Amino acid sequence: MKVAIIGAGNVGKALATSITRAGHDVTIAAKHPENAKATADAVGASSAESNAAAVVDADVVILAIPYGAAGEQVADEIRDQVAGKTIVDVSNPLTADYSGLATSTSAAEELQQRLPDANLVKAFNTIFATNQGSPRREVDGFVAANDAKAKAQVISLIESMGFTPLDVGGLRSSRYLEGMAFVNIGLNVANGWSWTSAWRLER
Repeated sequence: MKVAIIGAGNVGKALATSITRAGHDVTIAAKHPENAKATADAVGASSAESNAAAVVDADVVILAIPYGAAGEQVADEIRDQVAGKTIVDVSNPLTADYSGLATSTSAAEELQQRLPDANLVKAFNTIFATNQGSPRREVDGFVAANDAKAKAQVISLIESMGFTPLDVGGLRSSRYLEGMAFVNIGLNVANGWSWTSAWRLER
């Protein structure tokens, strides 16, 4: 699978590491191309000079960027190139003071409005970067999407990385996945945990 990752920070690098390890063809782009190249060189991936260039041949595009203005700018940059493509939103829309969520819907639903011709999927947002880079089967990879083909692509990707995928329904379920991430973040901050805690549904 050809995967484009936009974002070369902790999350982008962690996902690039595990997705490359799983045997997929990964291309990384970032606001600063030199950062994308450094991350790509470190994990054995390729880099692109721009976000638009990174997504042209991709089967799946992962937006590993913060919620807000950065995400809006990237959406505008890639809109013409991602019609019909699978777009994975990893962000969590936290308020500036981390007291709650900054949207009454979800970051994924907002992105779907900005990218109406793409197929939005919510995934990876409940998994900390520490775990994204070192997948294990006891961590669930929750997936929410309206498009069946896009959902299947991401479920296959998650499974190949070493997580246990779990289909939680349509894109509207992103609201609850973002809430789960907020709770886990708060627990780590309040208790001084090591940012390795993860969600697992007993079944």
